[in-house]
Amino acid sequence: MAVEIRPSQALRLLHEVSHALVTDGEPDLSARQLDVLFTIYLEPPPHTVRGLAAKLGVTKPVITRALDTMGKLELVSRRRDERDRRNVVIQRTVKGALHVERLGDLVVAKAKELPR
Repeated sequence: MAVEIRPSQALRLLHEVSHALVTDGEPDLSARQLDVLFTIYLEPPPHTVRGLAAKLGVTKPVITRALDTMGKLELVSRRRDERDRRNVVIQRTVKGALHVERLGDLVVAKAKELPR
């Protein structure tokens, strides 16, 4: 089902969601970190540092820094690929899944508050 909103409403929604994220008392994730997180949780695994870097058009160190932050927050974990020790596989966590679900709920709630 497609949702139609005007550009001004879309910007208002983005503003309201980002404002809620920076005032909720939880650690903030950058836009890049959110993109990595959403890619890990919304697209089918497996996910590797190399694969995420290629998909998102950034370098492997950029992905590694994002994963370092998200790892400290227990939103993702990493392990070496046993078949190819050069690869690092990114794994979802329960805490990360709950965080992404909460973000989805937040977007829905803020969308319902948009003026018509």
